[in-house]
Amino acid sequence: MSASYDVIVLGSGPGGYVAAIRCAQLGLKTAIVERELLGGICLNWGCIPTKALLRSAEILHYAQHASDYGLKIAGKIEADLEAVVKRSRGVAKQLNAGVTHLMKKNKITVHMGTGTLTGPTSLTVKGEKGEEKLTAKHIIVATGARARDLPFAPADGKRVWTYRHAMTPPEMPKKLLVIGSGAIGIEFASFYNDMDCDVTVVEMLDRIVPVEDVDVSEFLEASLTKQGIEIMTGAGVEALAVSGKGVKAKIKDGKGTVTETEFSHVIVAIGIVPNTENVGLEKLVEMDRGFIQIDPYGRTKSKGLWAIGDCTPGPWLAHKASHEGVTTAEAIAKELGNKDVHPHPLDRGNIPGCTYCHPQIASVGLTEAKAKEAGYTLKVGKFPFVGNGKAIALGEAAGFVKTVFDAKTGELLGAHMVGAEVTEMIQGFVVGKTLETTEAELMNTVFPHPTISESMHESVLAAYGRALHI
Repeated sequence: MSASYDVIVLGSGPGGYVAAIRCAQLGLKTAIVERELLGGICLNWGCIPTKALLRSAEILHYAQHASDYGLKIAGKIEADLEAVVKRSRGVAKQLNAGVTHLMKKNKITVHMGTGTLTGPTSLTVKGEKGEEKLTAKHIIVATGARARDLPFAPADGKRVWTYRHAMTPPEMPKKLLVIGSGAIGIEFASFYNDMDCDVTVVEMLDRIVPVEDVDVSEFLEASLTKQGIEIMTGAGVEALAVSGKGVKAKIKDGKGTVTETEFSHVIVAIGIVPNTENVGLEKLVEMDRGFIQIDPYGRTKSKGLWAIGDCTPGPWLAHKASHEGVTTAEAIAKELGNKDVHPHPLDRGNIPGCTYCHPQIASVGLTEAKAKEAGYTLKVGKFPFVGNGKAIALGEAAGFVKTVFDAKTGELLGAHMVGAEVTEMIQGFVVGKTLETTEAELMNTVFPHPTISESMHESVLAAYGRALHI
């Protein structure tokens, strides 16, 4: 069987399915190829179901601290792991069905199977319909990425887990080792700690969440340590000895001392590997460490072949992939003669990052250290949640907002937050950066009261010595 399209999208994650929808909206005959589940890793095994797990852990935390709010709950509050996981999988299933509906609504043809490029504008799909040969005027590669294994102890799903195993655990870990303190590692450390598991985090660099501002890293480490998580920075796992009963880990600490500690389970969260092998890409694109090199619109070196999302240079975030999907779809439509679309290249400096641990962290733009390295003279403001009425009323007075400005122009260079609901608030600063706002416009913006977002306003005022509530 063979078929021809204007656009074929290889992969249906948050980059792929959004690109397909935008192509269809622009009147292009579009198909999508998916080997597993519509929605990709993010929707089925990543962003969304992990937030469902973390929500359950958050509710458990509040229930166990009900007395802090003047409430009494009779009996012991404990987690039902099977029910927690079942709820998370139900959320993923609902959203998977939603993407399926969107494909039908937008008249996008879905080919389920493994796609392999035979040229820049042709591929074969081996799947439920046997082998299909497809051609298109343009192909978008959106094959995503997978978890990186430890070379000396690959994940087995029993004792050594990736994020995917950690989302559907066969049993509750008693003593958990998390290797890596990026967003995935810290989120699972926070989840299992709230679920009453003994958690240790090992990070090779000198601080956790190392891409964040140093003030955020230090605050988060202190908070997680207070919650009972053991944090080891400047440390590395030298070896893992896996047995049916658990895992013995040799860990070298920051002073060079090696100790052997037993854990029931290990989560490996040391980065990702792009899914670019065995796709037929080798002669069609340029790669760097497996990541497809693209121009700001998603073009590869082969005419008609494009790439987006986690198989391209970072940051490796779902919202970055979706944005790239729209940009690339519009660039293709323009090449095919649509004069009404005006694609804009992605500005990586305006991509927010969010980590849903407890407390949450969120950021956009340059850290204070990176801004100094770039040669800026800075104005830096910081406002603690303890000065915010809504945060105190919620019982969430731990946290702060930090803003970094160019002292010469007033340009907002970066914003960094830690505390309750900051993943919802960061978008205010993202919009501001996208609109190239200055401190004057932010100072003159009216923030609603009482909200935690008032801390955003106060942090701007603090940068210029005008904070009102500290």
